[in-house]
Amino acid sequence: MITAIVVISSIAIMQHINTSQYAITPGQATPIAPLMKIEGIATEKHLDKIELVDVYLQQLSVWQWIGAQFQSHVAFIPANALVTPGQPTSELAPQGYLQMYDSKQAASVAAFRAIGYKVAGTPTGALLTGISYPSPAWSAQLNIADRIVAVNSTKVTSSCGLIGAIHHYAPGQNVVLTIEKSHFSSTGEITWTSARSVTMKLKKSPSYIGPSGCPGVDGANKGWLGISVEDATSYVLPAKVSINTEYIGGPSAGLSMTLMLIDALSSGSLTNHQVVAATGTIDANGGVGDVGGVAQKTVAVYNSGARVFLVPMSEVATARKVDEPGLRIIGVSTLDQALSALRKLGGAPPIPLTQAK
Repeated sequence: MITAIVVISSIAIMQHINTSQYAITPGQATPIAPLMKIEGIATEKHLDKIELVDVYLQQLSVWQWIGAQFQSHVAFIPANALVTPGQPTSELAPQGYLQMYDSKQAASVAAFRAIGYKVAGTPTGALLTGISYPSPAWSAQLNIADRIVAVNSTKVTSSCGLIGAIHHYAPGQNVVLTIEKSHFSSTGEITWTSARSVTMKLKKSPSYIGPSGCPGVDGANKGWLGISVEDATSYVLPAKVSINTEYIGGPSAGLSMTLMLIDALSSGSLTNHQVVAATGTIDANGGVGDVGGVAQKTVAVYNSGARVFLVPMSEVATARKVDEPGLRIIGVSTLDQALSALRKLGGAPPIPLTQAK
């Protein structure tokens, strides 16, 4: 009896003690068409079934870690591999939502460009993608996706513009940043408030910070704000596009969303009426990049009933190792290659319902 009580107590304790390990397990393959809304342009009424694929990412308690050792299709990742040095794991969720926002924007631009539209981008500042703790930025309560548009009243239009603007400031000096604060909606959209000024005192740059690689900026910055940034770009699209990605983060749905948008904006069946799943990042020029959790996504795709899975070219071997019978794995590096692969399956070439002017 005493032994049983000790065992039960030990299990209860292990259930509430978190490890530094995260588990990636198969998620779901979700049809995109019901999530998508396009306004202001003609769209195809009979849409193909193109699926985005996600995985589940979960921090493990001691008890969950033990149980996961006996499960198949689980990948273990230490917490420090999920974030850049100095950034807390509490950043993971907002970073994921920002990546999804960027992915939706790039997918929309790539899709319209693929059917003949010229979509130009306007640089709008430096977008925060990570915040270290502790740091001046953390103390100033900056958030993921906040947009920096000026330093000491000098306009900033890019990440390198920001880095160059503070390059010669030393630790202990103050800088005044003009910031547009971000807000995430429940569906994954971001809006920004009017600009406001925030004064921050620079700290000494940590040893792990190296040269930025920005043109005209030699070596690492002396002073440090504790942020990572990317270029913020605004695009004017020919139509209003919205995709409801509530509770879905990360950049890996880029390729699938792009294909779904092209299918909606063009005549005929892009997939020859086959269920097609896809994973891969997308950039505005149609480049397809690597993603994580491809093995687990392959399982999710097979379980969904899809039998065609487009993946980044470098991750074909990983997907095929899962060895799901009857699932065709096709590797691509660009959007053009993905469209070509679908045509080989009998899909129609994308002919826009509304011609670009």
